Amino acid sequence: MMSNLNAQSLKQIVYKDGAQKLNGLVTDQTTKSLPGVLILPAWKGADNEAKQAAIDLSKEGYVAFIADIYGEGNNPKDNSEAAKIAGKYKADHTAYQKRIDLALKELIKAGADPNRIAVIGYCFGGTGALEAARAQLSVVGVVSIHGGLAKDAARKNNPLKTKVLIEHPSEDESVKPEDISNLIIEMKEGNTDWQMITYANSKHTFTNPESPDYNKTMADRAWQHTLLFLKEILN
Repeated sequence: MMSNLNAQSLKQIVYKDGAQKLNGLVTDQTTKSLPGVLILPAWKGADNEAKQAAIDLSKEGYVAFIADIYGEGNNPKDNSEAAKIAGKYKADHTAYQKRIDLALKELIKAGADPNRIAVIGYCFGGTGALEAARAQLSVVGVVSIHGGLAKDAARKNNPLKTKVLIEHPSEDESVKPEDISNLIIEMKEGNTDWQMITYANSKHTFTNPESPDYNKTMADRAWQHTLLFLKEILN
């Protein structure tokens, strides 16, 4: 992802969950019925990585929409606030799934073909990508990029109808070995089409150029893997 973030603008879309105002961002396409990609941002909300992804996906021929999971007035100021609010939605997965579903509806309103939609997510959003699959939302594929892979053991494994790509950094200290083994069991029991790619010498936020964990070689490979997956399932 090499293009200039300021070269194109993203349009704000206001939508709601009950009384809570949500502010999404959508790429400016004039062509309707394009394949769509919903972007679930990391735990601080719509950051530059999510915005750059939207712009780059637009150049690939997709309508991209960045979801607002937390809602207006709830943007975390630092990592501790982000951990607290992200933790709330990880614990209340039905609330997270609902916010994702609302964003999917806005993506369709923006012109995306409802039969050709995928979800990609970074970090906390990577957890959300898996939750979209678990909720059996109407998407053909999801990509979890350095996402949290753990699921509450009390939740049973259900069929997973959507295709799943997991992009996992090998040195991610936030993911335990048992999280991976449990996820593999979940994927198998869900009888889904899934794959996991592990990136060597990469810490948690390896795809984010603004992070000290950034690994450009592996980030570029991960982006190409994402594009390959999207091309296969959406075009």
